[in-house]
Amino acid sequence: MDLDSAGDISLLLGSEDVPPVLEVNAAGNSPFLLTCDHYGRTIPRILGDLGLPEGELTRHIAWDPGIAGVAQPLSERLDAHLIAQRYSRLVIDCNRPPDTLSSIPRISEATVIPGNEALARDAVEARRQAIFDPYHRRIREVIDRRLHDGIPTVLVSLHSFTPVYAGIARPWHIGTLYHRDTRLPPLLLKLLRAEADLVVGDNEPYAVSDETDYTIPVHGEARGLMNSGIEIRQDLIADQAGQKQWADRLARILDEIKTILRTQQMLPA
Repeated sequence: MDLDSAGDISLLLGSEDVPPVLEVNAAGNSPFLLTCDHYGRTIPRILGDLGLPEGELTRHIAWDPGIAGVAQPLSERLDAHLIAQRYSRLVIDCNRPPDTLSSIPRISEATVIPGNEALARDAVEARRQAIFDPYHRRIREVIDRRLHDGIPTVLVSLHSFTPVYAGIARPWHIGTLYHRDTRLPPLLLKLLRAEADLVVGDNEPYAVSDETDYTIPVHGEARGLMNSGIEIRQDLIADQAGQKQWADRLARILDEIKTILRTQQMLPA
């Protein structure tokens, strides 16, 4: 079937395709709500390989390598609810406003994505309705329920970044990403920088904005939640040992932040 013919949402995800939303520890008691926009690299069967060789589909252009192996144990360590998205960012990027060119990229870094060229409007809408909308609807529903039930909610969006981008090496081990929130990011920066072995980015390697991001502006800032993005360099979480080490480290730091916020009466005890 031609790629453009996948305009009908009922055709985009078939019975053999996995649901877009993955949830872990939905009954968790932590104030931290974890999201993972680029958790997976699955492609709907009808879209094939988007015209790309397998080597491109395992690179950072397709997902955030390593972050899945951090997100799940971190959710368990914190007893926190994790909401993750299984499909490749090349199908549709769930951390981009859907009306931007980068939502369904025709070029990612220097790689042309043949399956994303000259898409009909209904094909674009099918990707949004089948993948983007259910993911963000679920985050919204969970936040709605937590606020209705008086459950403290701090949004933490988990990502990973490539050590070299466009030929330029990145020195940071981890970075905090934020825009308007002045509560969580300073605490996170302070505690990360207290770790003697870390080079910590302050809105590096990326900064959050309304034009380039979706999860934090829409679910964090617009809802008045404390929030921050976390970016971990991918070579540090390339294997299970590194992923566990970072999950343990972040769990320890976020637990300390929870204690500080409660002491400052920014979270109920």
